[in-house]
Amino acid sequence: MSIINFLGTNKLFYILVGAVAFIVFITIIIIIGNIGGGGGFSAELEFWGVYDTRQDFSRIISSFQRLEPSIKISYKQFSYEDYEKNLIDALAAGKGPDLVMIHNTWLAKHRAKLASMPEASSVDKDVKFLTPSDLQNQFVEVVHDDFVYRDKIYAVPLYVDTLALYYNRDMFNTAGITGPPKSWEEFNKDVELLTNFDSRGNIIQAGAAIGTARNINRSSDILAALMIQNGTRMIDANQSTATFTRSVNGQRVGENALQYYTDFANPLKTVYAWNDNQHYSVDAFVEGKVAMMFNYSHQISIIRDKFERLNFSVGGLPQSSEIDSKNYANYWGVGVSTTSKKQDAAWRFVNFLASRDGSLIYLTDTSRPSARRDLIDLQRNDPQLGIFAVQALSAKSWFQADNIAIEQILADMIEEVNFKKATVRNALRSAESKINTLTSKRPQ
Repeated sequence: MSIINFLGTNKLFYILVGAVAFIVFITIIIIIGNIGGGGGFSAELEFWGVYDTRQDFSRIISSFQRLEPSIKISYKQFSYEDYEKNLIDALAAGKGPDLVMIHNTWLAKHRAKLASMPEASSVDKDVKFLTPSDLQNQFVEVVHDDFVYRDKIYAVPLYVDTLALYYNRDMFNTAGITGPPKSWEEFNKDVELLTNFDSRGNIIQAGAAIGTARNINRSSDILAALMIQNGTRMIDANQSTATFTRSVNGQRVGENALQYYTDFANPLKTVYAWNDNQHYSVDAFVEGKVAMMFNYSHQISIIRDKFERLNFSVGGLPQSSEIDSKNYANYWGVGVSTTSKKQDAAWRFVNFLASRDGSLIYLTDTSRPSARRDLIDLQRNDPQLGIFAVQALSAKSWFQADNIAIEQILADMIEEVNFKKATVRNALRSAESKINTLTSKRPQ
């Protein structure tokens, strides 16, 4: 072999070795970059929700993607009226989103559509996810009750909202009432002071929007809150049978709560303050035709948008006991669909949403009350959210096989009493029977 051929062969050899080394080096860099930024994979996730806008999630998604640049998230908002049906149809067709918003009462009817949170990432075992114990320790009690089933987490909360008492300060001042009622006994007295009638007995100023069904926003929640405060066992321990009519310590607590609620729509009662002729509760409050109504925190912005100058404040939900507060929860969480092919990436985002840093971004951008215990103290003195945040600590809910159907059943029950179609006891029994039929048909 000539010297020229020998040198040429070696040169080609070194070039090939260098090229291979360069390719290996670049591959290693890419792998390391992926491990640090996105768990060794890339994923594009579709996230469906309701109420929250794309802008509401803009900053928290950006913050997450700085930590996990290989995971991209696209958020799509639906109206409440369309959301559940569209979600069911999409998941049934195998084309649903990776991430879904779940109402706190939906686990009973939609659990089969949700993946449970794993203990750790399947891609990077060093990435640990929330455990049921973590959820119980870091979040208010109701979250564990609603989103954990057989020691598996199916969703984590974005916030926890509770029913509170909205009151017109001008009407309170005129009636000589110094502050919102803290007990139902005080509430009764205030209702009597605040309700005004004309010469024919027509209500011209309602003391409170309570007592009917269809013209009161969240009437079924108000009644359920009263029942729970009164000691009603809404459903048995096996979550198989509604128990509204069962006595507790010899008291017909369910009947007492329904009787109390409907008395406010009974012209023969001293607390009579409302009927089906009144405007819808939120509208009546904005119009200055009712002094008090019960609602959630999101109504604050709605009321101010309708009438910026309305002089109102928010107080806590009146209680049946000074030493055992019970409030009523209504909120949404985020879960991962079983149809998602990118569940590991989806759970990483859910875990970030549940973290202190992630939650703080979301709560700041949406003005919602915290579900995390360590953030409640930050909101405690907030003039808008403080009441709702603190009430979340004592919030309750109850197992519902189908929240929409149950809402209608409870509304029908209220109207049966108001229109004298049934006694309180019979109306309660009928509602209990209908709910039991629903519960017996739920997926196991």
